[in-house]
Amino acid sequence: MSVPDAARSAAPSARPCTLAWRDRLKRRLPRLGPYLQALPLAAVFVVFFAVPIALVVVVSFFGYETYRLLIPAFTLDNYREVFSEAVTYRTYLITIEFCAVTWFITVTLGFLIAYFLVFQLRSRTTQMVLLLVCSIPFWTSIVIRMIAWIPLLGRNGLVNRLLLGLGVVDAPQEWLLYSGFAVVLGYVHLYTLTMIVPIFNSMVRTDRSLIEAAVDAGAGTWQVMTNVVLPLSKTGIAIGSIFVIAMVMGDFVTVDVLGGGQVASVGKQIATQLSYLQFPPAAANAMVLLVAVVVMIALLMRAVDIRREL
Repeated sequence: MSVPDAARSAAPSARPCTLAWRDRLKRRLPRLGPYLQALPLAAVFVVFFAVPIALVVVVSFFGYETYRLLIPAFTLDNYREVFSEAVTYRTYLITIEFCAVTWFITVTLGFLIAYFLVFQLRSRTTQMVLLLVCSIPFWTSIVIRMIAWIPLLGRNGLVNRLLLGLGVVDAPQEWLLYSGFAVVLGYVHLYTLTMIVPIFNSMVRTDRSLIEAAVDAGAGTWQVMTNVVLPLSKTGIAIGSIFVIAMVMGDFVTVDVLGGGQVASVGKQIATQLSYLQFPPAAANAMVLLVAVVVMIALLMRAVDIRREL
């Protein structure tokens, strides 16, 4: 048989294989579509989150000396230092206290403000305008917003002058600034909006007929809030709580500005270690903080299923 005859005889057999491959590809493309759509976001996640976290984990096991910032050697001394010092446990306790107090205040304010916006205002335009008004402080830098409290809470600030003028106190109150009170006030100022928005989003989806049924059954405003609105807003509360807990646990700017060096936190401790170029201990402390935050968020997610919101 000549070469052209052999090619012609092989062509019909190759064609069914090509058609079968195309059919297989057409069946797989719809299943690959979601993965291809998620690929850009996954790439960003890997580059800007997974890789930095992996580098921090690696550095946390490095050694260091005064004139050698990083010594590539596997050691557990950094983690032993974190868990062996009593100041670490005191610092974590203070940070958790700040987190608990801030969470309680922000969730209370966030729920009440969101309830007012959703159920007391009939106009959707008015709701959105007032919600945007709440976001006005976020148009400026966090440092500027924290510094703005100093003229108000200082020894000769507006609040002390007002208290002295009203005769409430006999001397300026030192605890208003550079104290735990000032730090919590700064946290509430910063993170209340992050609690309002997800709760507002949950409340907007509430079926008004449920509230009408509760009112027809004789429920008062407080009973409607606690027995109807609050259970239906648990998802928004959980999402806002995740934001507040994560940001308060890692914050150091607020503690630095409003604490005045007299208030400790885990974030401030890590920032101090970085300022002294102690990168491995700071990395180890950061990983312990990350694990603590993840555990807190995991417990919160076990209590409330936020997938219904997503």
